Amino acid sequence: MRLMEENQTISKSEQERRERLRDSRTRKIKRLAIWIVILAVIGAGIYGAVKWSSKQGEHKPGVAVPEMGRDHIAPGTEHEPYNSNPPTSGPHYANPANWGFYEEPLSDEQLIHNLEHGGIWISYKNPDDSELEAQLKAISEKYTLKVIITPRPQDDSPIAVAAWGRLLKLETFDRSQIEDFIKVFINKGPEQTPY
Repeated sequence: MRLMEENQTISKSEQERRERLRDSRTRKIKRLAIWIVILAVIGAGIYGAVKWSSKQGEHKPGVAVPEMGRDHIAPGTEHEPYNSNPPTSGPHYANPANWGFYEEPLSDEQLIHNLEHGGIWISYKNPDDSELEAQLKAISEKYTLKVIITPRPQDDSPIAVAAWGRLLKLETFDRSQIEDFIKVFINKGPEQTPY
C-alpha cells in the first residue's frame, strides 16, 4: 500500500512537473509569437513609410538636382560649373537680390543666394516676348516675397522655375504648373528667412 502511495505521489509530482514544463513552453511560444508580430508590424511600418516617402517625391513638380554646396564666394570669383541650367545650388555671392520682376538678367551667383533663402527663381529665355513678360509679371504681383523673375538668355528651355535643388522646365507658359511648384517649394531652402 505504501509503495502504491509513493508511486501515486511520484506520478503526481511527475505529472505536475510535466504540466509546469508544458505551461512554461506555452508561455515562451506565446512571448515569441508576440515578438514576431511586434517586429512584423514595425517592419511593415518602416516599409510603408519608405514607400510613402518615395511616392511623395515622385509627385513633386520638376526634377531633383543634386546639391553642389552653398559656399559664399566673392563677386567675380571663378568656380566649378553648375550641374543644371539654370543652377539650383552651388557657390554664390553673399548678398541676395530683392524679390520681384526684373527686365535685365542678374548673375546666377546672386540668384542662388535667393534660392538658399527658400526663394523661387523663374527665368525666361526670350526677353522680347511681351506676352510672356506680362504673364510672369502677374505672378510676381501675386507672390511679392520669395519669388524673383528674370530674363536669362542662356536657359535651355523657354521658361525655367528653380528652387534649392529642384528645377522645372517648361516649353510654354503654364500658370498652374508654376504656381504648384511655388506652393510646394517656397521657403524650403536650407536658410529659410521671412524676407
